[in-house]
Amino acid sequence: MIIYSKSAGNNPAAIGKIETPIKMIIEHESDLIAKRGGVCDWLFNIEKSNHFGETIVTQSEFDIFQAAREGEAAATDCIAETSSKFIEHIQFMKEFIITAEMMEDANYGVAPEAKRRAESFTRAYYKTINKICEAALINASNSSMTYAGANVDLTTADGKPLFSNSHSYGTEGQTQSNFYYGNMYAGGGTYDPSSFGDILSILCHLFREMKDENGDPLGYTADTLIIPSNRFLLEATVKKLCGTIDSIGSQNNEINIHYNNWNVIILPSWQTDDDAVILMSSEANRNLSGNMFFNRVPLTITNWVDHHTGNYIWNGRCRFGVGFGSYKHALMIVNSEEPVQGASDFNLVI
Repeated sequence: MIIYSKSAGNNPAAIGKIETPIKMIIEHESDLIAKRGGVCDWLFNIEKSNHFGETIVTQSEFDIFQAAREGEAAATDCIAETSSKFIEHIQFMKEFIITAEMMEDANYGVAPEAKRRAESFTRAYYKTINKICEAALINASNSSMTYAGANVDLTTADGKPLFSNSHSYGTEGQTQSNFYYGNMYAGGGTYDPSSFGDILSILCHLFREMKDENGDPLGYTADTLIIPSNRFLLEATVKKLCGTIDSIGSQNNEINIHYNNWNVIILPSWQTDDDAVILMSSEANRNLSGNMFFNRVPLTITNWVDHHTGNYIWNGRCRFGVGFGSYKHALMIVNSEEPVQGASDFNLVI
């Protein structure tokens, strides 16, 4: 969605010749990009907001029903708030200028340079949204990050980074981990799809056993694998594992339990020195308010003429919030023999 606003005043006739075509270009480019989607659409819950920020509250669940004898009252149960997360909206802005000379020479069409600027302006808006979401996931083992001059909070409702070995749950201060380091290819050679598949099965089990606020296993199934873009051998291993019907290397034609069960997403900006994988459940992400993007003010474009120069100025402004309401929708492992700060030792051997 794009909102246009033209400043009041007498504008030269040249502006009328170029204003509408540029709007059309920006809107057309916006439609094309929106249809293609991106990291924000694929991995984040997108919600509208009418407030300064949004608060996500984590609560315990009702326990099971209790038996009651005839005539007895039902046992009273209650829901307790265990933690909350406030995601504040951030303002982003950008301008571009079309010179007086370019407007004069545009005639009744749009000058090629003006067209390129209008198209690039829209792409920059969506690029900002997708790249800040991407950066949030990449840096989510830290409490915060700085992006485009803005400080972005990467903690969840329990005050810990999205990926941490000391996440809290319940009202008794229990902890659990969704961040591990260790051998991702235990039981086989490096980049062996079969051994990686065995480790992935164990990680899926750990993911499924993540506890809710009552201490019960959530039972969610991970269905998304997120990997760095510069680890091409890891990428090949993951694609072989997820794209082969039978177990790779099996002489007995055993089924491959990972075949067709994963959405594989490669983050272009994720550049690492060690192999790393993020597991995520799209259902848990949706139900638990995991990765959140709140759209407070959509791209709002204002244009006016600078009376000092005669140049035509386009200003784009937007406000949105990015953050994590829960940690229970995602799990991360780093392939490393050395301890990784904030991660648990993944020492399970097959």
